[in-house]
Amino acid sequence: MTAQAAAPSQAARQETRPSAAAKPVRWAADAVATMREGARVRLDYSAQSLWRVDRMIEEIRREGPPYEAVEGALRGFGAYAGEVIVRQTGAEWWATGGEHWLRTPDGRMWDPLDEARRCYGGHGSLRLLCRDATAPG
Repeated sequence: MTAQAAAPSQAARQETRPSAAAKPVRWAADAVATMREGARVRLDYSAQSLWRVDRMIEEIRREGPPYEAVEGALRGFGAYAGEVIVRQTGAEWWATGGEHWLRTPDGRMWDPLDEARRCYGGHGSLRLLCRDATAPG
């Protein structure tokens, strides 16, 4: 069996994740593509990349667009931060009533989408959320 045949495809790995992950995974991927194509910023799902995301949100905030104009981008940034946490901790996305949040293996709950909104308001940090979520409980 070849190494390629032995390794599960990305699509197969995604299918094994809980259905609550479907939307956040897509939102995160969209944010990565938009940053790469629009801002020429490469996001690699590392904790270090969240420095760039926090700075990008701060730049957008300084420009002062209405929240409604940036709501989708903020959702994407929050989902991206959530995917960073998922990849580092094995957390799982949970969803109810249209809201999405993470549950880390130690049972703690995190809301990276809300944290992105808080960042836009000048009161949050996706980098620090990731640091806290990946630290031992």
